[in-house]
Amino acid sequence: FRRVLFRSFARGRFQASFAATDAEIARVQSLGYSAWLDEQFTLPRSLGHFDWMRDNSYAVAANLNSFAGTDNTLWRKLISSPDLLRQRVTLALSEIFVISMAGLPIAWRGFVAAAYMDVLEANAFVSYRALLEAVTLSTGMGTYLNMRGNQKENAKTGRLPDENYAREVLQLFSIGLVELAADGSPRNGVATDTYSQDTVTGLARVFTGWDFDSFSRDDPAWAQKPMLLNAARHSDGAKTFLGSTIPDGTDGRTALGLALDAISAHPNVGPFIGRQLIQRLVCSNPSAAYVGRVAAAFNNNGAGLRGDLKTVLKAVLLDSEARAAPISGDNTRGKLREPMQRFVQWARSFGLSSPTGLWNVGNLSDPATRLGQSPLRSPSVFNFYRPGYVPPNSPLGSAGITAPEFQITNESTVVAWANFAQTFVADPPGETIVNYNAELALASDANALVRRLNLLLAADTLSVTTQASIASAVASISVATDAGKLNRVRAAIHLVLCAPEYLV
Repeated sequence: FRRVLFRSFARGRFQASFAATDAEIARVQSLGYSAWLDEQFTLPRSLGHFDWMRDNSYAVAANLNSFAGTDNTLWRKLISSPDLLRQRVTLALSEIFVISMAGLPIAWRGFVAAAYMDVLEANAFVSYRALLEAVTLSTGMGTYLNMRGNQKENAKTGRLPDENYAREVLQLFSIGLVELAADGSPRNGVATDTYSQDTVTGLARVFTGWDFDSFSRDDPAWAQKPMLLNAARHSDGAKTFLGSTIPDGTDGRTALGLALDAISAHPNVGPFIGRQLIQRLVCSNPSAAYVGRVAAAFNNNGAGLRGDLKTVLKAVLLDSEARAAPISGDNTRGKLREPMQRFVQWARSFGLSSPTGLWNVGNLSDPATRLGQSPLRSPSVFNFYRPGYVPPNSPLGSAGITAPEFQITNESTVVAWANFAQTFVADPPGETIVNYNAELALASDANALVRRLNLLLAADTLSVTTQASIASAVASISVATDAGKLNRVRAAIHLVLCAPEYLV
């Protein structure tokens, strides 16, 4: 019974955190799921990405046009920050409200990226409406989707406002392309467009006149500040979108607020954003009922408030479909662990640390030799994969099951994971070091070692056959020396990280 209970808590920790150490699982057992989430909501934020980069002397002229230090701090917090839930949710939000280092052609671009992650982290537990405004006015999003410097129309020159952010804020960050029922299915069973080109045109005029606050090539401090309105560049005529009209003469700040209010109030937001949070935290193909319950929590937190992210996250993580044990033969649940999460889980599970404090893990986005992913390094605004991706020419595709992470899974990335995992398990990247002491204590007993790793890494989901195969393989490694014991531990960890039941 104790192992079954322990397994349940471990599985929950993989959804609300990146890893499940003995101490962390014990904490959840002591408090219970709901109280543990409440505790996580109140934890203070650790040192922010922007401030860490400044404190570590990256704000120097040589880094004006580079990302020096940015990967360092992103991995630093994902691996070592004590606010476990916030880091898990922040990474999830970075894959929904996407910006990418590949699209930041601006001075102090590394600080702009760091400041954007700080924005997501600061707003992870507030309201959707507050998060949407913080994202909209961030220097990162302003640069990435061209809202920064967007100017009003000019009849003489033929200039029109840039529509990039207006289109993507609707398609990707709020309501999606199709009108949805409360459970995320197409409303009335018909794929009806949520907006027209006229809506995009109207919103594009709202998003004019905004620019950086006190831009300087000598100091990146401006990258932390929300953008400011230049009223002379704002289109002040009437603007119509999503059934709303902003009257002629409305000032730009008020117009922005009214536009974001209208977007946030759209009935699609709850199921559209709720489903993506389920996908990022719990499972790839949530049932319509699950989406409906999360959307209901989005629409009303029980006190009449809409878009309360704490309530939404509790609905996602405490739902019966999230907490239920896996059922043998059920191929509609679960999710493929994305490579970033596998790496961070390994790092947290075995206490990866940075003796220098610099976390020189680096950019791991090479799909042939590394993870094929790194935080804030997606190839486009559509993230590393699409939330509605259904693998073609496969049993999942035949069943119409969404499995987003499979979009970046192919022969090359599968081999790259196996090779890179073998490398970092034995030789952690950069100057980081790992702690296998608890596993070394079990090295002489291959079966006990595999049982521990099964629980620690896979929430006790490895089949009896897989466990036996791994135990047999590692038992062939001599433990007559300390080096042999370490090799046995490394081999066992590597094989678990490559096991199908672990990966899915």
